[in-house]
Order: sequence, then structure tokens, then C-alpha cells
Amino acid sequence: MALYGQGGSYWAMTERGRSAIQRSEREYSIGRSRMAWAADGLTVDIDEVSAPIPRRVRGRVRLHTEAVCNFLTTLDSAGRHRWGPIAPSARVEVEFERPELTWSGCAYMDANQGNEPIERAFHEWDWSRAEMADGSTAVIYDVRPKPGLGPDRIIAQRFAPDGSHSPFTAAARQPLPRSAWGIARTMRSDPGVLPRMTQSLEDGPFYARSVLSAGVLGERVTAMHETLNVPRLVSWPVRLMLPWRMPRRG
Repeated sequence: MALYGQGGSYWAMTERGRSAIQRSEREYSIGRSRMAWAADGLTVDIDEVSAPIPRRVRGRVRLHTEAVCNFLTTLDSAGRHRWGPIAPSARVEVEFERPELTWSGCAYMDANQGNEPIERAFHEWDWSRAEMADGSTAVIYDVRPKPGLGPDRIIAQRFAPDGSHSPFTAAARQPLPRSAWGIARTMRSDPGVLPRMTQSLEDGPFYARSVLSAGVLGERVTAMHETLNVPRLVSWPVRLMLPWRMPRRG
């Protein structure tokens, strides 16, 4: 869980053992947190301790879905890594006790899955998601594989609120400012529309998440954007730092 707001950011990604996990057809529990599907969508109850600064994070997120999307595609040439949105055009209600905050708005939910560690297939990727004027969601997944494992893969799909989807041709890459950790970033934005960073949410040694203003399919949009640098992720300095952000508990 990553929570950003005026009071600062809260990060909770605790790794837990098998005994702390319970799963059924509609519910999934990890420690004291759980998520459950119902007829009107997904409810996520969060009860965690943030890291590296230990602070209690407790609250509820309700995701209201208009339709569940069945789109699934491979990210690599061998088909060992897959991605697909579950609720690309949804609404969210957020209520937290600690920190005390409440809001509602548009939402998006997707999932990645793989049969091997990501460092075996990928070098880096840029990903973006933007809400369009008609309520649809445009996603661009710009994947650069590990050298020798095939060409770049570009996934550009527009997802309607009813769960239907259609491909589109993504524009050319345009450079973004490097992150504070020196990660090179790009965004596929319409010709003549220079992508501009409006907010930096996460800036780490291997991963950056930002809010951008860019051009997609002829519209000026606000886009959520992320960049992952896989060689940085698997480097020894980063591996030694990860336990401070991702502690392990039973």
C-alpha cells in the first residue's frame, strides 16, 4: 500500500509467511489486512505499519466497478509475464482512521503475474494510465526487454466503462526529466504536446511514480506514470536497502 497526501506519504509492503495468508473464492487476507469481492465491487480493509518510519495505517478502500474487464496480454516474447486491467474505469471511496483522511474519485485496478522473476525478461518499462473525456481509460505499456530477448513491446489499449477495449497506436516517446536517483524516463505523448511532470509521488533507486500532463489520442490528459529500472532493482545496494522498506514478518 502506498498512500500519498498533504501529511506526507505512507508505505506498507510487509512480506509475510504462508501462515499469515488466507484465501477463498472471494476473500484474500494477509496478516490483519483483507480484501473481499461483493456484488457492488471490492472492499479492502488495511491495518498495517508503515516503513521505514513505523506508523499505524488503518482504513478502508471501496472500489465500485461498472464492469470487470477480461483483457489479458503477455509482456514478453516467451509469454511468461502477463498483465491485464480488472477494473480500468471505476470509482473509489477512501476512509482512513490513521492518518485521518477521506476522499472519493475515479479509480483503476489491474494485475501483473509471472512464472519467473522479472529480471530474467526485462530491462525497463514506462507505463501510463489516463482518464479520457468520455470516461474511458487509455493505458500505454512501453516495455524494453532484456538485451537479446526480442524487440520492444508496446501495448496501447483504450478501455470503456463497460469493460470493452480497443487498441490504438501510441505516439513516439518523448523524454521526461530524470528522477532524483538518475532514472531515465519517457512518455508517449501526442506530437507537439510535451509531457510535463505535475507531481512526483515516488522517487526511489529503481522505481519512480509521477503525475503528468500529456497528450493522448488528441486530448490533453492527466496521467499516472511509472518507470521501472530492473538492473537497479536487482543490484546489491538496492537489495541491501529493500528490507528497510519491505520488512518480513510472520
